[in-house]
Amino acid sequence: MLLAIMNWEWIIVIVLIVVIFLWGPQKLPELAKSIGLAKKEFEKASKGIEDEIRKSSTTDERIIEIAKNLGIKTEGKTREQIIQEILEKTRAR
Repeated sequence: MLLAIMNWEWIIVIVLIVVIFLWGPQKLPELAKSIGLAKKEFEKASKGIEDEIRKSSTTDERIIEIAKNLGIKTEGKTREQIIQEILEKTRAR
């Protein structure tokens, strides 16, 4: 049973126990709401990036600039391949 729980799962369990001790169970709903709002804002920002990339008015130079800022190599790749890598990289963050 103990082997079935991975290291990151133990970290989550420990963090939850520490949070309960620090703030008490009455603060957990507020904390969860704050985390949910932060996640919503992050997804909104990510979607904005996706929309910007997908717009037809976005030039190839802008796409290459975005890719280089994210550390993506662009040599020998098509525009669509670069866009796909940008989208994958932004979703991974």
